[in-house]
Amino acid sequence: MDKVTTFTSQFVSFPVDNIDTDQIIPARFLKTISKVGLGDQLFYDWRYDASGAPKPEFILNHEASKAKSILLAGDNFGCGSSREHAPWALTQYGFRAVLSTSFADIFKGNSLKNALLPIVVSREVHAKLFANPDWAVTVDLAAQTLSLPDGTTVEFPVDPFSKHCLLEGIDELGYILQQSEAIAAFEAQRVGSLNTLA
Repeated sequence: MDKVTTFTSQFVSFPVDNIDTDQIIPARFLKTISKVGLGDQLFYDWRYDASGAPKPEFILNHEASKAKSILLAGDNFGCGSSREHAPWALTQYGFRAVLSTSFADIFKGNSLKNALLPIVVSREVHAKLFANPDWAVTVDLAAQTLSLPDGTTVEFPVDPFSKHCLLEGIDELGYILQQSEAIAAFEAQRVGSLNTLA
């Protein structure tokens, strides 16, 4: 997993509320256990016509969107089922963060485990961003801040364990492996204690 570092990007404005995970990636694409190619299936039923051809009016089919690594979404993003493929599809497209006023808890957890940063902003900041679609914003995970071109800097919440893993570029298993020396020392001490009792 790549480390989440400070980055600056314009954002894709997608002002639709209550986008569920079946809209992010339809259920028929969940048969794979690989992330490869899922970016092409992101928002598939909105993005392509019945023949599978890209709809030119859909924002992710615009050439300019491909260089943007932040999705500015409506309220309650990622509701619905718990499919991990949803953040997979978003990261495979190229998104590193999603901005919204709220996220479904399971989607938020899955995102943090897959190097996609779900950033909660106030309704005021949310509206300001939608009113300025050409802005580039800076995400600083270490400081937990989102900086806007007008000089506004807002803090966003992230739990300490997820923050550590994202900054280190590791998942839960990677975190456990980082503790291998301490685990080995504990096990050696435990075995020694058991031998003493015997």
